[in-house]
Amino acid sequence: MNNGEIQIQFPQPGNWQEFTLTAIYQDKGGYRPPARYTQDEIPADQAPAMAAVVAALVGLAEPWQACQVWARLCVTMNYDTANDHREYVFAVYLTVEAVNPQGGRRVFTSRDYPAFIITEPAAVEFFKFFTTVNE
Repeated sequence: MNNGEIQIQFPQPGNWQEFTLTAIYQDKGGYRPPARYTQDEIPADQAPAMAAVVAALVGLAEPWQACQVWARLCVTMNYDTANDHREYVFAVYLTVEAVNPQGGRRVFTSRDYPAFIITEPAAVEFFKFFTTVNE
């Protein structure tokens, strides 16, 4: 299991085109200094997965706007009701700090928004791309 974390900061909440992504994970030596990326440094093949994260954030109830996101890789259970089948899959869980125009701050999780559990394989690969040592 990957014990890394991705932090995404939006300096202008609501402006999803400008962000800083920070990947935090351990290397074989025990720790790797955080790697930072701007929106312009995200590889083109990873952009669709970042768009899935943004799509989940857009679902926040007005007037809340995400200013910071923490993404972690977890295992969750999917249930296919049509076939009465359960399976465990990797998922990216989002924790979101949001602000409102009055200056209020609040943290939202998947309990508030089930869309904050992203099971699409592209999102899982996105997470692994930024939090795996490429040696």
